[in-house]
Amino acid sequence: MSTHTVLGREVRMPVRIRLARAFMATYLVPAEPAQRLIDYSGLRLLRLPGGRAMCTLVFVDYVDGDLGPYNEFGVSFMVRHHTAGASSGFGDLRALASGQAGVLIHRLPVDGDFTLAAGRGIWGFPKELAEFTVDHGGWTRTGALCQNGQLIADLTIRPGFATPNRATGSSFDAYSHIDGVTRCTRWEMRPSGMRARFGGAQLTLGDHEIAAELRSLGLPKRAVMSSSVSRLAMTFEDAIAV
Repeated sequence: MSTHTVLGREVRMPVRIRLARAFMATYLVPAEPAQRLIDYSGLRLLRLPGGRAMCTLVFVDYVDGDLGPYNEFGVSFMVRHHTAGASSGFGDLRALASGQAGVLIHRLPVDGDFTLAAGRGIWGFPKELAEFTVDHGGWTRTGALCQNGQLIADLTIRPGFATPNRATGSSFDAYSHIDGVTRCTRWEMRPSGMRARFGGAQLTLGDHEIAAELRSLGLPKRAVMSSSVSRLAMTFEDAIAV
């Protein structure tokens, strides 16, 4: 079992999140500009029919975990696994359906100094400080993210249909890139209290750099799907450079 020292505290691996809650919206965006946006990582997007790729925006409230309580906002893209070769669109669809794809964490603002230091130092996640106004408890879920007085995104998720809880958790590889290094982290999730629906998201973008990136992908637009999770447990393994 490895350990890391973060701001004078010892963090033992794997890091466990005992309770979190989240809501998210997934969009189909044009693959070419999205690929240019993530070229820095050396990874390739999953390409879906029609020259599209999947981009997800998510607000997470970490209630009880090894890194303490904090809020997080993520911008992520579904990518081919770093061990996969060239693939056709149908191959990418098969990878998505079988859970063989990965997810690149492109942006990851948070509101805590410790989680920022741990996220960057242990996994290479691109965490940066921002200000959050979030409601995870209402029938509709709302989150607004600002940095230095500039609005990044304001997202509202309308309630979806309850989905069956899985008997076992799911795991996949999460990719990150800072300081010229792309890393891969095994990430396990055990969600319950999930609701999902087609559409169901209202997104407003501000004038911040991150908002400009999202706008370059055609957002805001209709989400292909939105969902919420009322109880989420997670485990993060050590990262490896790829």
